[in-house]
Amino acid sequence: MATARFPGKSADVAVGNVSYPVPGRPPCVNGTQWILYLLEECVENVWEYWSVVIGLISMFCFLLSTLPQVYEAYRNGKVEEAMSFGFLFFLFSGDLTSFAGCYLTSQLPIQIVTVVFYIFTDMILISQFLYYKIKNSSTRKSPLLKWLCFLWCGSATLLLPVLPKLITDNSSNLDTQSPTTSNTVEITGYVCGYLASIFYLSSRFPQLYKNFQRQSTEGTSYLLFALAMMGNGTYGLSVIVVLPALRGSKHTFIMKHLAWLIGSLGVLVLDFFVTAQFIMYRKRNSHQCSPLVKVSEVEPLLCEEEELSML
Repeated sequence: MATARFPGKSADVAVGNVSYPVPGRPPCVNGTQWILYLLEECVENVWEYWSVVIGLISMFCFLLSTLPQVYEAYRNGKVEEAMSFGFLFFLFSGDLTSFAGCYLTSQLPIQIVTVVFYIFTDMILISQFLYYKIKNSSTRKSPLLKWLCFLWCGSATLLLPVLPKLITDNSSNLDTQSPTTSNTVEITGYVCGYLASIFYLSSRFPQLYKNFQRQSTEGTSYLLFALAMMGNGTYGLSVIVVLPALRGSKHTFIMKHLAWLIGSLGVLVLDFFVTAQFIMYRKRNSHQCSPLVKVSEVEPLLCEEEELSML
């Protein structure tokens, strides 16, 4: 099934409910109206309600996760020194396969819009990486490079509100396929979900090695990883919270989510290692700077004592 970020949440089995309106199904009389309107899910008890709310918090954390790194890269201009291209490549690959899973399994429009936004932010990060790498390696400034970057980002921004509508209109045609074709497409969607989980897990290793190689985390924003940790933690919690309210088999539900739970937990563990690097290298840098601070504080006192002795 399709994934959200690092990896994300499957929509149609997340709370064990059917979406409404569906031909031949009764209307959702006792469901929460705002969830029915936004997600087309019939939520009728407190367990399902909090599962959806926590899942939306997880999605919100993932939506914001890359924005601090975009600002940090713009502020210091050292993105090619701080970020691993392998991290960006696997992140982008995970979002592409996640989008393919969303499309093939006809997920909800909000999921497709969210994944398209993820791909958009990935493109901004990769564009920044390439821009500063070319700019910093060049001996002279090129105005053409700056305008090409602005043109690329502007075109992607204009396509952002249009592309999800076109995709959701095309994905609705998948529902009219024969059962055999539909099953094949759904299996392909599950395979894309597994691939996305593998890509998200693989993204952390190049960045961990890059930080270890530099013995520094300067130029990277910790909020990128902190928000990803919050997103993965709340995703796992949203799956666990709904278990008491499931109408079907809990074992089947867990098996459908197993790949994303493993991927989410794995990325969460790896982000703890990234956090440890931020703490360790920040302390090391502060220890290296502290002697300089002490010398700058002592030197004026020594100078004043020498002047007094001469008098």
